[in-house]
Amino acid sequence: MRLTTFSDYALRVLMYAATAGERLITVEETARVYGISRAHLMKVVNILTRMGHLRAVRGRAGGFALARPPADINLGAVVRATEPDFALVECFATHNRCTITGRCRLPGVLNEALGAFLATLDGYSLADILLQADDFALPDGVPARPEAAPSASRG
Repeated sequence: MRLTTFSDYALRVLMYAATAGERLITVEETARVYGISRAHLMKVVNILTRMGHLRAVRGRAGGFALARPPADINLGAVVRATEPDFALVECFATHNRCTITGRCRLPGVLNEALGAFLATLDGYSLADILLQADDFALPDGVPARPEAAPSASRG
């Protein structure tokens, strides 16, 4: 199984926002840190804000920050909300044309595996995967934001 880029970016945005504490960060800053598209990040931040994981401030001095403590942001919930579907094989999809559907035993096995995958994610929160601000550096090795507030200590 492979998560979509959207889910990957959602988890990365949350990780980066957690290092900033109360400081507002911008989509531009985040895009620069990760070397990814600003347009994609705008959509991700929008969804995370609607989910209540981020709070957004509009305007010239605006940006976004975590809306709740990292321990209250469940990784399983984020992945469920950002993945378009979990159709691991054709027979899980709406337009299934597999000729052995109904007799095949593979869907049961794959559903069990998917359940285990999601159950593992459900056991973790953003607090479990936090990094330090200095873990985020631009490709040239320069810290992404030298004046960034330090995050919670590693555990």
